[in-house]
Amino acid sequence: MTPNYSPRYYGQALLQSCLVAVGLALLNQGRAIALPPKDQVPEEILRTEIITTARSPLSGAPLSAADYATLQEKLQQPSSPQASGNLARLIMLLKLRRVLKPLLPVF
Repeated sequence: MTPNYSPRYYGQALLQSCLVAVGLALLNQGRAIALPPKDQVPEEILRTEIITTARSPLSGAPLSAADYATLQEKLQQPSSPQASGNLARLIMLLKLRRVLKPLLPVF
């Protein structure tokens, strides 16, 4: 059995849909889709631009491309700090203790 809607129901539904459409039009009025300003460089061009200056990750000072490359090479090379004799022995004993502790809980 289909419901029998009155003409008044259809009029209210039409009025509501018109109000929604007008409301959306008013909300979207200030948001016009337009091209960017002429002085703004497009993102596609910026992605292909070669960067010739950089900043140091350590101090933030400006560097040339060659200086930046040499600094990156230096930072990529592993450097292990050398400890004094007693400190190196203590570190080795602590590492040994960490290995033996699960095996011998008395340690």
